[in-house]
Amino acid sequence: MTEYQKMLAGQIYDPTDPEIAKLSRAAKHRAYLLNTTDPAAVELYLKRLYDLFPGLGPNSYMAPNVQVDYGIHLKTGKNFYANYGAVILDVSPVEIGDDAMFGVDVHVVTPVHPLLAEERIQRQKADGSYYDLEYSKPVYIGNRVWVASDVTICGGVRIGDDSVIAAGAVVTKDIPPGVLAGGVPCRAIRPLTEADRLNIYPRG
Repeated sequence: MTEYQKMLAGQIYDPTDPEIAKLSRAAKHRAYLLNTTDPAAVELYLKRLYDLFPGLGPNSYMAPNVQVDYGIHLKTGKNFYANYGAVILDVSPVEIGDDAMFGVDVHVVTPVHPLLAEERIQRQKADGSYYDLEYSKPVYIGNRVWVASDVTICGGVRIGDDSVIAAGAVVTKDIPPGVLAGGVPCRAIRPLTEADRLNIYPRG
């Protein structure tokens, strides 16, 4: 397997591998172009957004500044919205369902580093360059999920349909569907029920 194939398979890999490094540099360049686009140039911004995230679903939008590892490993459904400052570290695939929303400064972080220091520190290759070894875990966020501001979602997590993640939460384990969840670490607080209805739209 190539290092890139190992990366996508969730195996230990070398992130300084030339193929991987080239993909990362290209993504950072596309993110730079996106984040420096004139806000009045709406069509250009959307073009650059979909260039950075080709798996972005229809009628989706992410406000600047957006930071990514690769961009090509994010896939969303329709009507996805992310407010300012989203960070998507898509070393492993990140999948988001229809009508999901991110508040300000939501971080989705799939990379994982070894816990033991001697396995985590950088090493030197024969050519004098330095590298470390890491792995990653995918993230799945269901349909109609609202992730509020300043939430961190760690690798290996699944968030069920229709749930709400409260501001400031750190999601380290799966969250079931249809709940309000929050805290550090994040946990389900209570089910969402008819008592939460605001009657904004007529029911039909």
